Amino acid sequence: MRLFRARRSTIVLAAVLAGTAAGALSAKPKPERIVSLNLCTDELVLRLAGRDRIASVTWLSRDPRNANMAQAARAVGVNHGLAEEVLAAKPDLVVAGAYTTRTTVALLKRTGIPVREFGVPRSFAEMRAQIAEMAALIGEEARGAALIAEIDARLAAIAARRPAHRLRAIVLQPNGFAVGRGSLVDEILNAAGLDNIAASLGIESYGRIALETVALGGAQMLILNDTPDGPPSLATEILHHPLIRKLGARLTLVALPSRLWTCAGPSVLDAVDLLARAAGEAR
Repeated sequence: MRLFRARRSTIVLAAVLAGTAAGALSAKPKPERIVSLNLCTDELVLRLAGRDRIASVTWLSRDPRNANMAQAARAVGVNHGLAEEVLAAKPDLVVAGAYTTRTTVALLKRTGIPVREFGVPRSFAEMRAQIAEMAALIGEEARGAALIAEIDARLAAIAARRPAHRLRAIVLQPNGFAVGRGSLVDEILNAAGLDNIAASLGIESYGRIALETVALGGAQMLILNDTPDGPPSLATEILHHPLIRKLGARLTLVALPSRLWTCAGPSVLDAVDLLARAAGEAR
């Protein structure tokens, strides 16, 4: 009987060891040379991965006017989205946006280099899911969970001090675009305690809006999606229209830097906080 038990214990131990070994063999090693080809994947990689594991991010991420991780980006290499640059870096993982560097991504897929494309989150839930996906991809699940917990804690803190009375607001972007339902910007406004006029007008995601509509839409807050010290362009001329200055006499004007909500990540909470504070002062 003792012999049987001993043999059984040996078999169980061997099975456990075999399972552990199999798990170790099947577990994928963390990528050690990550290349990012998109401003938003840049930000996630810089937040989640160690600097020694990042081969390069886009050159755009070193510009503090447009990027939230400019200082961190200066500590790693940069690329300009060219396939030649990526291949020279000898990456073991390339992350890219679903709508940018399409030719480069197509070429890299033909070489057999692992390439993962990330879309544009349209809600806080999709933002959390994308952070978790990136964290799992690069083997930094704990960092991803901590980042998501930080986002949820900040959202809860903002909601706790948000007044019950909601202001009517509208976002005006370059070329006269407003942001309606089905967008991350719409969720940002709601989290800040604002009612999005563009959503009530039936605008889905992005749509152009006339300045007359802005003037007569009953807005109590006009949010200008602008980049401080950005280069002049025809697209941004509408944000400096004389009518906008006149509207400032009867409603609250808020300039919100584009970098705070261009990419879905912790920085969108800075946008929520800024708008919530502006709404509180306006009340």
